[in-house]
Amino acid sequence: MVTHRGSWTPRDRAESILRTLPVTVPPGTAALTVRLQHPRDAGVLDLGCLGPAGFRGWSGGARDEYTITAGWATPGYLPGELEPGEWQVLLRLHRVPPDGLPYEVTAATATTAPAPPPVPAAPPRPQRPPRPQLPELDGRRWLAGDLHAHTVHSDGAYTVDELAALAVSRGLDFLAVTDHNTVSHHSHLPASAGRYGITLVPGQEVTTDRGHANVFGPVGWIDFREPADHWLAAAQRAGGLMSVNHPLGGDCAWRQPLTTRTRLAEVWHSGWWDRTWGAPLAWAQAWRPDVVPVGGSDFHRPGADALPGAPTTWVLTDGDPSDEATVRDALAAGRTAISAAPDAPLLLRLGDELLALDADGALLGYPDGRHRVVRGDRCRLPAGDGLHILESHRMEVIALCS
Repeated sequence: MVTHRGSWTPRDRAESILRTLPVTVPPGTAALTVRLQHPRDAGVLDLGCLGPAGFRGWSGGARDEYTITAGWATPGYLPGELEPGEWQVLLRLHRVPPDGLPYEVTAATATTAPAPPPVPAAPPRPQRPPRPQLPELDGRRWLAGDLHAHTVHSDGAYTVDELAALAVSRGLDFLAVTDHNTVSHHSHLPASAGRYGITLVPGQEVTTDRGHANVFGPVGWIDFREPADHWLAAAQRAGGLMSVNHPLGGDCAWRQPLTTRTRLAEVWHSGWWDRTWGAPLAWAQAWRPDVVPVGGSDFHRPGADALPGAPTTWVLTDGDPSDEATVRDALAAGRTAISAAPDAPLLLRLGDELLALDADGALLGYPDGRHRVVRGDRCRLPAGDGLHILESHRMEVIALCS
């Protein structure tokens, strides 16, 4: 066992927010367990792990302990053989008070792997609630989903199965599972998708102190320690997509320099609790003229965030709806719309027309600033080029589409 003790100071954080502490793993090791102690009421240290071959896991501030074995690992970490050599406990000095933050890290190896902790039983498959029939367009169909949600693999409360069941009960067809700075959940998605009849998109929320971004697709781990340009390049090389998250979101607003601005942007986040506040739309229009709006609940646990599907991102898809690549293809093509919920008023683009559903009396805002009143529960209106917005008489955003 090795123990590291000390106290991090604001100067330490200013010099380098990321720190590593070495751990020697001898040949024949079957398990590595790391424990972190620090006064959580005083500051925050984020926790992760690097092996000789690279990334082995991240749990941020959600956990103070992890175990890695060949057959299983703490959620957020990757199971597999523990190659002998020097490993690194990865720390991020997220919050450090002026008088310093004392810490103690212990790392213990064992030649016998402990038994894995019990896994909650998979909940039963719920019924998906009905919703209005939507018109197809050239054989393409609309799917309802959510592009931002978390599980026990980072700081969420639900297992992948529990999250999938909840999303189905909310009426969603797809869900991106975007745990922070890890891909340990990806291996669990296919079985859960089949069990609950929902398309689960492998994602990861690349998380730093200067902004968060979702990367969608089975692209491997994105190294959050690199500049944001590297995140985008790595995602694109592997055929994935990247979206800037909650760009105006409190202490996690987007402040990362990015040479090529992503088309996808989380314009509608659950934190947009007052939708008369026009800043998210103003930001999107300033970000780039052809921005593709997406929405995300950022669900972690009941009572802490919005439920999955609040807001709902709609994508117009062709191909197999159970294939997560079909969802990503629609996102890449910019065929998106956002509503407050799966059963809320909706605005869809159908070629050169717009279809407003359950929005009688609402105002349709065009990209050039013009407005028209919606009459009827299924109203077709001419479309323009750019972002279209349904608003109430209070100028509250009801729905939008690209």
